[in-house]
Amino acid sequence: MFPLRDENPTVHASFATFALIGANLACWLWVQGAGFHPALLKSICQFGAIPAELLGFVQQATRIPLGGEFYCGIDGNPDYRTVITSMFMHGGWFHLIMNMWFLFVFGDNIEDAMGPVRFIFFYLICGIAALASQLWFHAASVVPMVGASGAIGGVMGGYALLYPRIRVHLLIFLGFFFTRIRVPAFLLLFYWFLLQFVSGYFSLGSAATGVAFWAHIGGFIAGILLVRFFCNSERLARCKMKRTNIK
Repeated sequence: MFPLRDENPTVHASFATFALIGANLACWLWVQGAGFHPALLKSICQFGAIPAELLGFVQQATRIPLGGEFYCGIDGNPDYRTVITSMFMHGGWFHLIMNMWFLFVFGDNIEDAMGPVRFIFFYLICGIAALASQLWFHAASVVPMVGASGAIGGVMGGYALLYPRIRVHLLIFLGFFFTRIRVPAFLLLFYWFLLQFVSGYFSLGSAATGVAFWAHIGGFIAGILLVRFFCNSERLARCKMKRTNIK
């Protein structure tokens, strides 16, 4: 299922949402070399968050293979800046595009209810909570974590709480057949959450997992828990009033 758009008009300009998208794109092009080696692997190694390194579970001079002749070398000194920098790194074009599209579809309405400054703090805190969740379940993992998925999971969790009945237009792929449907946001978002939970459950016991499912889960739950604290009541009321007037 691929979300095309939602039926949720915005009142204010989405400055922070587009700034975050722009920051991710800029990092992809100028830091990660638009996905070309060796810039991509170097960026993942340098700016990705490695759970076992952050928690001090790996020894100095440990080598983490990245494929072929490339590897990450750990010097024994955790770089806690990666808690933030890892949110702006991605593993490939598809990873980047999917994350930015979900942020584009759902982020503007959450920003609308918070304001740009609050939204950025909400986004970053959800991303940190997502990383903490992954560290809890995969503390021994030496796979570098990159991507905005955890923070965007928080945006989606906030959206599920604030706008559960808003209709979302989906493109459904069934082999060579595809169709377009409208569903309430809570159906799409909790279906997404269920997929992450099931996948995360089956990833338990594995120190090396290629997808940080528990980061997605942790971000989503953090978004549900925090969205009310970051919302501006006046802005949220104006958003709901505009949507009512349009209906």
